[in-house]
Amino acid sequence: MSDRPTRADTIQLLFEYTQSASLRNHAFAVAAAMKSYATRWGEDGDTWEITGLLHDFDYERFPDFPDHPMKGNEILGQHGYPEEIRTAILGHVPATGVARTTRMAKTLFASDELCGLIMACAMVRPNKLHDLTSSSVLKKMKDKAFARTVSRDDIRQGAEEIGVPLDEHITFVIASLREISSSIGLD
Repeated sequence: MSDRPTRADTIQLLFEYTQSASLRNHAFAVAAAMKSYATRWGEDGDTWEITGLLHDFDYERFPDFPDHPMKGNEILGQHGYPEEIRTAILGHVPATGVARTTRMAKTLFASDELCGLIMACAMVRPNKLHDLTSSSVLKKMKDKAFARTVSRDDIRQGAEEIGVPLDEHITFVIASLREISSSIGLD
């Protein structure tokens, strides 16, 4: 697998297709959660991180289904990204109908919407991520007007799919994001 694109190649592709700082920060957040889970479960952290970085790289240019993620999948194929990454990315959008059969695909789905909610929660707090707790995130989940585009159902289903209790999943992802908080504007 040494001939596959590197992390540097991946970041270059992400920046080529994604100009929005908030969407780039989301990609880095999901990548951090993915890499942390890969470490926890003894999986390939580089592959999982790259998958997180690329999951929405095409969203700015192709925001609507089926263009997102289908056009992105074609672009990733042209750049030599392996099938396991491309399939996981397709599976993170439920409308594709692509089954999430691997732990990596399930974790991407579980991390995507949750990272969005956690980042939204952190943005409205004076100390950002530093004192954010699972209970605070769970409280905001109940407020349907807060971060209204974040699917609460996907968050709950994602935790179920990876077999981690929701409270524990939220705590784990918060800890992952704290490690990169300064680089994603949440320090």
